[in-house]
Amino acid sequence: MATALASVDSRTTCRCDRCGLVQFVPRAGLSAPCRRCRIALDFVPEPPAPVPVPTPAQFVSPVARLAVKIKTFRLARGLSQRQLASRMPVPRTYISKLENALATPTLGSLSRVAQALDVTVAELLSGGEKSRQDEIGELMRDPFVAAISAFLPRLSVAQRANVLAETRDLAERRRIGHGQVPFVVGAVAGAATAISSAALGEATSAGR
Repeated sequence: MATALASVDSRTTCRCDRCGLVQFVPRAGLSAPCRRCRIALDFVPEPPAPVPVPTPAQFVSPVARLAVKIKTFRLARGLSQRQLASRMPVPRTYISKLENALATPTLGSLSRVAQALDVTVAELLSGGEKSRQDEIGELMRDPFVAAISAFLPRLSVAQRANVLAETRDLAERRRIGHGQVPFVVGAVAGAATAISSAALGEATSAGR
């Protein structure tokens, strides 16, 4: 783009905004090229393309992603840091350092962590999320889930809520400590009673 200046001897001058040269306006007008930089005097540069903003994942180092994975798998399995450490076996502080990205495990340590968490090394190192079908398949491979799922179609809404409440109560009491064994046994018995009652009710209805 050119900036028009004062007239000199009935001819208009302009300044090239690109190189700063002051010159007479060409006969062809401002669409003509500048005498110095050879860029059209009325050329308007396009605005610069916006700089892409990196996603938060790009700021996360591989060690930090591994730390999140280890903690996620540990919590999903209901393990404390001390319990996971005893499975390897390593000091509890080592697990804490791994989960806070303060230590980088060797290949051997990574293999032991994966074995203790019952996962593969590839699952620990993968950055992607599992698909819904993968999660369902992994869940159904659990013997307890596979066994209890056979009874679910026989349970009413109220009975399912009762089983869920008993299971949640069992998990919460287990988290408090191992001193709650009588309560745990009671919770398991309650859940089993609910399922058995449902099966008995269905058998009675069929007999009628």
